[in-house]
Amino acid sequence: MLPLFNNEPYADFTEQEHKAAQQQALQATAGQFNRIYDLFIGGESVKTNRRQVSHNPSQKKQVVGTFSKAGQSEVERAIEAARSAFEKWKKVEPKERAIVLLKAAKILKKRKYQVNAWMIHEAGKSWIEAEADTSEAIDFLEFYAREMVRWSGIEGVTPFPGEYPELAYLPLGVGAVIPPWNFPMAILTGMTSAAIVTGNTVLLKPASDTPAIGYQLVEIFQEAGLPEGVLNFIPGSGSEIGDYIVQHPRIRFISFTGSKEVGMRINQLAAQVSPGQIWLKRVIAEMGGKDTIIVDDEADMEDAAANVIASAFGYQGQKCSACSRVIVLKSMYDPFIQMLEARAKKIKIGPVQDPSNYMGPVINQASEDKILSYIEIGKSEGKLVCGGKKVNDEGYFIEPTIFKDILPGARLDQEEIFGPVLSVIKAEDFQTALKIANKTEYGLTGSVYTKNRYKIELAKREFFVGNLYINRKCTGAMVGAHPFGGFNMSGTDSKAGGMDYLGLFMQAKSVSEKI
Repeated sequence: MLPLFNNEPYADFTEQEHKAAQQQALQATAGQFNRIYDLFIGGESVKTNRRQVSHNPSQKKQVVGTFSKAGQSEVERAIEAARSAFEKWKKVEPKERAIVLLKAAKILKKRKYQVNAWMIHEAGKSWIEAEADTSEAIDFLEFYAREMVRWSGIEGVTPFPGEYPELAYLPLGVGAVIPPWNFPMAILTGMTSAAIVTGNTVLLKPASDTPAIGYQLVEIFQEAGLPEGVLNFIPGSGSEIGDYIVQHPRIRFISFTGSKEVGMRINQLAAQVSPGQIWLKRVIAEMGGKDTIIVDDEADMEDAAANVIASAFGYQGQKCSACSRVIVLKSMYDPFIQMLEARAKKIKIGPVQDPSNYMGPVINQASEDKILSYIEIGKSEGKLVCGGKKVNDEGYFIEPTIFKDILPGARLDQEEIFGPVLSVIKAEDFQTALKIANKTEYGLTGSVYTKNRYKIELAKREFFVGNLYINRKCTGAMVGAHPFGGFNMSGTDSKAGGMDYLGLFMQAKSVSEKI
């Protein structure tokens, strides 16, 4: 019998032992930057003549890894390998599949500093952000292993006179997992392990910016004894193989995390039935947000300011849950902005290989250009409080930026920026603040700071987001405690890390025998 699930604790890098271990891992992984990675299909390494590279966003000219690039012929080979493996893997007992995840979790714990290091190099994550990402990946493996055992014991039916009814949960088949670059180990591991433990087989197309991190999971599952063909690693161009995978008649489901625009396209393409397809494809999508923290005039202002800053600028604001706008009641508006400004100006920016840097680079040139363009928009829509500039040309570094006097309906109020830009909006009262918060096409996370019990109850009832937090930051969902997924254009509210998530990768079969 398994012990109860507990979240993986974070390493404390103020302790010399952990700091030295992480520094050593950074040096060791840097020594592997010249590696050329193959595709991994049907348990075999597959080379192609075409290559794609990933870079260190802190030092944009530095290549972190070179990868064979999959085309449509490699996709066909991966689908055939996954289809063949599915016929065996689906028959493996849920407990046995769960054991593979538990072994993978154990291996990942041993490799924690190594995986952190890859994220620091390839994704531009600070030490603590990388540590949190790897810890969450461990949590997903541990949690979904236990959940599969629990699901296998669900009876799901009530007695019926004269019959023996049963309900069995069956895997769907061959699926595509398309993870994001911003949580390149955690979300990738969660999506992949959920599909695998429920008996499906997977084509994993890693994010183009972070394939080296994705390959770490492939190696871990190999070491954990995952059978050949269950997990197939096929990095490649989204325009070349992304649509092809989604539309393929043998793909049964698509698990996606990324932008609203790509998620909408996947949903649209998956809804079209291709020749030879005998099912409606299932799409599990998480598509971003325009997340809000409301600061009431009955709040602990210092606590609120600290956590708005953490929510807005942790990992450079590149989280779908990041605080992109803070709505402050008018009586505390100016003093609260002063608190935010003072804290933002203390943030140290620079290459995240140095643990003293709180903020690192944004992920790539396209992101940098987009964020800087929104900063220019912000200058016409509000008043720049601080930041707004690019720093350090060696990487994609942008100052933490705050705008005040942004009006409801402005572009900075409505559009997802995905960078270190925070908009401050004034509200007449708490009810008005809720209305402003809800007036967006997204509905992922939100937070409310207030000591007033009636306002807390009102927010719980009327703040329309999938993940609402009271008197804490709007980032940092913990597996098991905070099932994660949003409403409206934030996706299908899939609730990753929750007790109903595995059901999205299965279908129920009812059988009843007359007695």
